[in-house]
Amino acid sequence: MGKLSGLRHLFMTLFLHNFASFMVIPAITDVTMAALCPGRDECSLAIYISGFQQAIIGLGSFVMMPLVGNLSDKHGRKALLTVPITLTIFPLAILAYSRTRSFFYAYYILKILTAMFCEGSVHCLSLAYVADNVPEGRRASAFGILSGIGSCAFVCGTLSTRFLSTASTFQVSTAMAMLSAVYMRVFLPDSIINDNLSTPIISEGKSDGVANQNEEPDKKMQVFKTMPSMEDMLALLKSSLTFSQAAIVSFVSNLADVGLHASLLYYLKARFHFNKDQFADLMVITGVAGTISQLLLMPILAPALGEERLLSVGLFFSSAHMIFYSIAWSFWVPYAAALFSLFYVFSQPCIRSIVSKQVGPCEQGKAQGIISGIGSFANVASPLAFSPLTALFLSERAPFYFPGFSIMCVGFASMIAFVQSLMIRAIPPISSQRVGNCNYMETA
Repeated sequence: MGKLSGLRHLFMTLFLHNFASFMVIPAITDVTMAALCPGRDECSLAIYISGFQQAIIGLGSFVMMPLVGNLSDKHGRKALLTVPITLTIFPLAILAYSRTRSFFYAYYILKILTAMFCEGSVHCLSLAYVADNVPEGRRASAFGILSGIGSCAFVCGTLSTRFLSTASTFQVSTAMAMLSAVYMRVFLPDSIINDNLSTPIISEGKSDGVANQNEEPDKKMQVFKTMPSMEDMLALLKSSLTFSQAAIVSFVSNLADVGLHASLLYYLKARFHFNKDQFADLMVITGVAGTISQLLLMPILAPALGEERLLSVGLFFSSAHMIFYSIAWSFWVPYAAALFSLFYVFSQPCIRSIVSKQVGPCEQGKAQGIISGIGSFANVASPLAFSPLTALFLSERAPFYFPGFSIMCVGFASMIAFVQSLMIRAIPPISSQRVGNCNYMETA
């Protein structure tokens, strides 16, 4: 009962945090355009600086995600969740106060600095928390429910944006981000309940002075040792063929997803003059379809088809919906393409479930952190590749008229991930054979 209660509080924390994060997405494109290129529907500068921001954030996340996951194995999920959930508040508060050019640049810089740690951390740690508390056979469904909670927050957040002014959107988002931090600290129990499994990052008190002085250097060294080396990461990737295949699929699918997200809103604004309200409508359709799929369809299909086949189904529809966006000939076509989220949302939970079964219970944070880090590296490569392509084909300098060309390329990248996913074969989980690797602390 305690573990189920913990999951309920985790789901609520994740819902509040995602609600705050997602509700600003439909508005941020208009805010960026108004700050940099007022009165225009096409702005190469906005596309470039958004791509640069995402690339820098991705580079920071690539370094930080394995560290965050590894630290959570040693110090507990709750302690690590506190940091990104709290840091998320500050950039939102800047735009809640003002959205003039100077405040936008302040937001832009602070967003880069905080998101290098926050981007993906909450989701990564939530996955590890669920893996701590759910048996292997039920993890695919549990991860699907976790993603469904995120989709539900996406729907509620973007729907709220549809009926709020831009100023109110950022004010409500800031308040919800603060509420998520308070709720998590008050109600969420740590998933590591054995006193021998965790060491507080921030000491709650000091014991005998001599003992603490002797132990202090060792504790500092243990924190530094939590940074996984490249050899550690490669060793984990080589520990299982299935793990390495899932990592490749994760990288390529994230490459495509980030490319789509970096390009789509600017493409729709330039092609069909979409604004905050149309963006919100589109995202509500995507979120409702994804929520229904993850909460209702995935718990049924995952046991019947297996994560490997369901992963392929999700990636196929992911590629199809990207290509559909790229050839949109009327304003209603993007809305139809958004319905494909009924199926493409399967891919990420399936990847995470496959990975979780390839490591021991004390390596869940490390494994999920490595996969998140690989996805973050895709966040670096994707904007560098697709943002210039988007800016070129939305400008008058395009070599030929095809505004959705960059999104078509993104769709082809997703198709490569689909082909790679077909090579993953279902094998018995090996995590139960690696329980003995649980060493949260080195004892002298």
